[in-house]
Amino acid sequence: MIKKTKRVIKKIKIQKINGGKASPAPPVGPILGSSGINIMEFCKQYNSRTQERVGEVCPVVITVYEDKSFDFVIKKPPVSIQLLNMIKIKKGSKESNRIKIGMISSKEIEIIAKNKMEDLNCLSIKSAISMVSGTARSMGIEIEKELK
Repeated sequence: MIKKTKRVIKKIKIQKINGGKASPAPPVGPILGSSGINIMEFCKQYNSRTQERVGEVCPVVITVYEDKSFDFVIKKPPVSIQLLNMIKIKKGSKESNRIKIGMISSKEIEIIAKNKMEDLNCLSIKSAISMVSGTARSMGIEIEKELK
């Protein structure tokens, strides 16, 4: 028997949504309402799947089908947020080339790269480390070089 596939009409990405705390208020409500998705159903499913990550930023990619049903994939927190959490600072530097806000070791960069690897569009851990290092530099975070 041939299984019919649903036709995808839209993909929605929401970056700033906290695990276990989705509600119909902005940013979730207006974005999903314009797509015709049942907002409360999404919030219930999202909150149940992110219970163990309460307070952590958990970006989500929602696939909307033509019958208004949906699927979603929960991603790892953004690299910038992981970097800020690692060095325990609230926000990045306004002038990253002049004002440095902290220091991070290359070992910590590697930990973040391994954690985020599945969400990044790179094939090797070396390129993932390079991407995370670039983000750190653009935020005004210095990278401590380890002697080998």
